[in-house]
Amino acid sequence: MPRKRTDGSVPTRAEKGKARAVWNRLVARYPEIRTALDYESPWQLLVVTVLSAQTTDENVNKVAPVLFSAYPTPEALAGAPLSHVENLVFSTGFYRQKAAAIVSLAQDLTEKFDGEVPVDLDELVTLKGVGRKTASVVLAEAFHRPAIAVDTHVKRTTNRIGLVSVADPVKIEADLKALYPAELWAGLSMRFIQFGRDVCDARKPRCFDCEMVKLCDFEDKNL
Repeated sequence: MPRKRTDGSVPTRAEKGKARAVWNRLVARYPEIRTALDYESPWQLLVVTVLSAQTTDENVNKVAPVLFSAYPTPEALAGAPLSHVENLVFSTGFYRQKAAAIVSLAQDLTEKFDGEVPVDLDELVTLKGVGRKTASVVLAEAFHRPAIAVDTHVKRTTNRIGLVSVADPVKIEADLKALYPAELWAGLSMRFIQFGRDVCDARKPRCFDCEMVKLCDFEDKNL
């Protein structure tokens, strides 16, 4: 059975053809791609993804080795003094909220799953501070499972190109899943994210240097 969009419609052959053409161009630009966050385990990826909110991946990558050296396991971080964790993650911004979030996450993971990161989206989102985006990043990157993470770059680029026409991240995720076969889901988000950073900028999109320009529905092209 073909997947339906959130409005109940099924993508047409032409819409799926456009989606495939966009995918082909993304793969041509980014043959190999992974998250820019450094991690050594699904647990570490879960934590650094939470820390990456409203800061750069580079900032998180500087903090992560020190954090995981001090607290290498969920059990260790679950019992960490909050003030020490705050000091360790200070440079990522919003350090009080982030420190509280990752300690609570570690406690929750230890209590619910014995410190093992579940390979299931519905279980992942039961953890404190873990939404669908973070859960999908972990599933796709650490476990190579079919998942689509929707951040601001994915939201902007897919709407501009005309693959989706909704603003809600959950609906964008579902509508993209209706357009693309499951075997492509894990490689989709990071390519759109990097494309959004490199070309389809929020304020000054490089439409004049974009291989999507003939496929793109964006009206205010910068040509």
